[in-house]
Amino acid sequence: MSNALTIKALSKIYANDFHALKGIDLSIKEGDFFALLGSNGAGKTTIIGIICGLLEKTAGNISVLGLNQDSSAYEVKRLIGLMPQEFNFNPFEPIEEILINQAGYHGITRTHAKAYAEILLKRVELWDKRLDVAKSLSGGMKRRLMLARALIHKPKILILDEPSAGVDIEIRRSMWAFLRELNKEGVTIILTTHYLEEAESLCRNIAIVDNGEVIEQTSMKRLLSKVSQQTLILESGKKLPKIPVKLEFSVTQLNDYSLEMVLESGTSITQALQTLGEHGISIDHIRSAQNRLETLFLNLTSGK
Repeated sequence: MSNALTIKALSKIYANDFHALKGIDLSIKEGDFFALLGSNGAGKTTIIGIICGLLEKTAGNISVLGLNQDSSAYEVKRLIGLMPQEFNFNPFEPIEEILINQAGYHGITRTHAKAYAEILLKRVELWDKRLDVAKSLSGGMKRRLMLARALIHKPKILILDEPSAGVDIEIRRSMWAFLRELNKEGVTIILTTHYLEEAESLCRNIAIVDNGEVIEQTSMKRLLSKVSQQTLILESGKKLPKIPVKLEFSVTQLNDYSLEMVLESGTSITQALQTLGEHGISIDHIRSAQNRLETLFLNLTSGK
């Protein structure tokens, strides 16, 4: 399988002599679902900006599906769709027009753009809102609009910067299902996120960036196996039934609406939630009492 993205010796030095990136090497296979993680200021947003042509690099080489970014800048931009963290559309423009106008930047005719906008808006459940101005949408709807806009030119690579920030768990999981469909259809997806369950549930491979350097690149499964256990707080919107006596993991009832779950190394959060669901225990919200990815990040960056 060929690489969707290859980055070699990528560096970025700002005018104040701040070294944002220090020789980044990164490779992502075509068709992968990849997590790019790091704390604020680690350099991941700078990496994304350079990949998308929004920032100029100081040195290094980037190849996108075999095309050199320097010599094939326009073609590379056609291959990438970006969903930024911040809303950056015209709030007074109808959402259908936002998609059609975005397609125009890529040379797509209005007729073709309008037809594909209908398909996308139906897939993200916004078709009934197509004539509404973006300002009138809820936060979750705006996130879905951002995703549809990133896909309007049918990119081969989709980059998502905190796609679930500020949305409730129902919308988040609906978005996850759509992203899984896209990935199965062959779209390579690169994701930055602070949600443990999101990264673990969606991504097969991961790179951790710290202080402008990639300090770890491996499979999600291999990385998570380095932590012995994690503790999660599970909350339900309705009164919980009795906890089964025998489970493959530890669950303690904190009150009528919340549980504490301890998972040993190698145990999947998704599988544990499915097991609870089979016993009639429905979970609406998850928070980490001990975040495995955060723990790993701290251990890696502190040299432990």
